Amino acid sequence: MNDSIPLPQRPAHIPPSLGGLWELAHNLWWSWNPEARALFEALDRTLWKLTSHNPVKLLRDLIPERMQSVAADPSFLRRYEAVLMAFNAYMNASDTWFARQHPEMGDALIAYFSAEFGLHQSIPIYSGGLGILAGDHCKEASDLGVPLVGIGFLYPQGYFHQRISADGWQHAWYAPFAGANVPIRPALLPNGERLLIQVQLDGRTIQVAIWQVRVGRVSLYLMDTDVEANAPWDRELSAKLYGGDQEMRILQEIILGIGGVRVLRALGLQPAIWHANEGHATFLTLERLREHRLAGLSFPDALEAVRSTTVFTTHTPVPAGHDVFPFHLMEKYFTPFCDLLGVTREEFLRLGCAPGTADTAFNMTVLGLQLSGHRNGVSRLHGEISRRMWSYVWPELPVEKVPITSITNGIHVPTWIAPEMRQLYAKHLGPDWVARQDDPALWERIADIPDLELWNTRAALKRKLLGFMNERARLQWIHGQIEPSQVLASGTLLDPDALTIGFARRFATYKRATLLFKDLERLKRLLQNHWRPVQIIFAGKAHPADEPGKYFIHQVYALAKDHGLGGHIAFVEEYDMHTAKFLIPGVDVWLNTPRPPQEACGTSGQKAALNGVPNLSILDGWWAEGYNGANGWAIGGKEFNPDPVVQDSADAESLFRTLEQEVVPLYYDRDVDGVPRGWLSVVKESLRTIVPHFCTRRMLRDYTTQLYAPALQQSLRSARR
Repeated sequence: MNDSIPLPQRPAHIPPSLGGLWELAHNLWWSWNPEARALFEALDRTLWKLTSHNPVKLLRDLIPERMQSVAADPSFLRRYEAVLMAFNAYMNASDTWFARQHPEMGDALIAYFSAEFGLHQSIPIYSGGLGILAGDHCKEASDLGVPLVGIGFLYPQGYFHQRISADGWQHAWYAPFAGANVPIRPALLPNGERLLIQVQLDGRTIQVAIWQVRVGRVSLYLMDTDVEANAPWDRELSAKLYGGDQEMRILQEIILGIGGVRVLRALGLQPAIWHANEGHATFLTLERLREHRLAGLSFPDALEAVRSTTVFTTHTPVPAGHDVFPFHLMEKYFTPFCDLLGVTREEFLRLGCAPGTADTAFNMTVLGLQLSGHRNGVSRLHGEISRRMWSYVWPELPVEKVPITSITNGIHVPTWIAPEMRQLYAKHLGPDWVARQDDPALWERIADIPDLELWNTRAALKRKLLGFMNERARLQWIHGQIEPSQVLASGTLLDPDALTIGFARRFATYKRATLLFKDLERLKRLLQNHWRPVQIIFAGKAHPADEPGKYFIHQVYALAKDHGLGGHIAFVEEYDMHTAKFLIPGVDVWLNTPRPPQEACGTSGQKAALNGVPNLSILDGWWAEGYNGANGWAIGGKEFNPDPVVQDSADAESLFRTLEQEVVPLYYDRDVDGVPRGWLSVVKESLRTIVPHFCTRRMLRDYTTQLYAPALQQSLRSARR
């Protein structure tokens, strides 16, 4: 069995009277409950900080004397009992939104498959937006009482760690995360035995160990091939997220889709609805076809049974984002499936190829589209683009009739709200504001927040960010990880009073991190204005195989080290969820510059808006429906040029003009008390119009009402026939 993640045992220094702390630490509910987080912090504030807010590691590292001290502290014990009471009430609640609004669905279980889940920085099994969205999906399902179970991969080495060399080049390195220090436990069968499943690959049997993460009321099951019974190369199949070549990728997706179905069967779970989050998971449909054929259904009836209960979400209009496998790899691993399904080679391969096309490879998105009955893009604009992009799958239909709808992504508000902003909203919107987060009427009251109070809160968040960046640079210097010139690039000279622009996301080239670099002299004039200075903080990773993306990072880093721009540009390395919770609320403006129409949704700007940070963005993804002319700024218009050179030039000009003529003057236009009231009017309009519409509460309600409930109804009708 995998030795990197031993069975978690409660540390001996935790007394039985505080045993609930250990159980609480192993349910990620604490990660979005402020009272639970404060309880762990009260154990040791310094250690809480040093563990990056990881209560499992905190409890392991806490000295016994401190644990004995808090066990005898009446004040701490009262807080402890209150948190446990709240946790138990949450876990055992029966009067949930789902129970009230969808009694017709009963206890119908929804199985949610995703290649990555961004839950907390202590579980590094995510790379970016897709994983964060999946994690937020699970958290909100728990909050609303939606009966959901998640399926994914453990990835013992996680996603890569980022180091920027002195000459500005990204270096990737992997390190197994210490399983004893993360909120993960072995999944157990009803008889108490460890859960193992088997997946057959090219004539060999792979043993897969299953781990469980509790996300409030939702269970997430993670697969891991690092099992002693497997060959060394098979133990590596689950090692890294998005690592390896194309064959490694297809093997991972086979285990995710086919193995994931077998995990649920082994647990005795019978999902009524199956949700494939992107094409990585769509092999689950083939395993379910096999099950139906073994049960005696004809192939057409098996297809209908799978389609009626499958929801498929596509997340990108970028062609490279859709997995396509050559036929020889499909034949290598799926030839037995042809016999099991009772179809010819051509019929099987056609499941991943559009009708009437001369496709020479198996497209996982096409598989998902053809074997699902309910399909969606992740923003209104992305839905439109997806209907055009995949219209060839339905050649008999006009584009507007292509059966792909849209549900715009949102963010899990309790996860992404800064504590300072949470307190501000509780004071002025009411203590129940989180429960009412998707009520537009609630956010009309944002106008009642005094400008000075809002401004001071926002200023405190910027100081908090700069303190975080300085502390990180200091620690890197102490440990010999950076050279003197890199201390400057890390943002140690940033000015807390200067207008601060934030840009943090994956460094894919289409996201155009360096759009402002098209006119360096104009950029220098903008940044170095003595009376109205501007500074920019960059963060993000480029995939290790993405050389152009790494070159973008190199360009940014070179300017961050440039003496002419030093103190005005910074790059924060190793961007993750923990860093994001400082960076996103701590800047003044959130910059988003994707080349349209390649941003399916994007949620970082939604997180920014929640924390009082207006967006400056291309009218792509969610911003195309979120922007109203007064709640931020648009770069360019809704039309785009297919020539990237022309598009980039036009957008760069629009960005510079908007900054010079609108954003910067408004930020520095202060009243006699030093408060930029015009700026705060944009902030308040952003909060009023964005938060209630771009949260996962609205998103999960839409998924349930528009996709999950209809899928269940369709399934029941099919069963009656």
